[in-house]
Amino acid sequence: MAATGTPPPPSVAAAAALAVPGVAGLQPRLAHRLAAAASPTWPATTAQHAPEAGVRIDRMRDGSGWHIEVRCVLTEGHRVVDTARNVHDRVRAAVLSYLAAHDAPVAVTVTVTITVTRIAARGHTV
Repeated sequence: MAATGTPPPPSVAAAAALAVPGVAGLQPRLAHRLAAAASPTWPATTAQHAPEAGVRIDRMRDGSGWHIEVRCVLTEGHRVVDTARNVHDRVRAAVLSYLAAHDAPVAVTVTVTITVTRIAARGHTV
């Protein structure tokens, strides 16, 4: 596997983000939502998005690593800044670990952007 040219799978970042206390779920980007709306399948099957739909991975412009955007839905009762930092740290660690396990240089730079799309009531999952 050419890990330096192949992005890490979004599932790695999604799993790390979803494991953070205070994260209720990941919000799909507009492209995923439009694709689901245009799908000929029943709404019940398109309403559930894969967690990866809330993650976007792009190559850094200078080619030095990956830019990862994670769109989180948070639960109430958690400080947004603390949760965002925790998501950043866990996603970064998970992606770097994945890349190292697949023979990519460990010096890969990963940036995570947290976009809080809404706050969910406690006990509510997305």
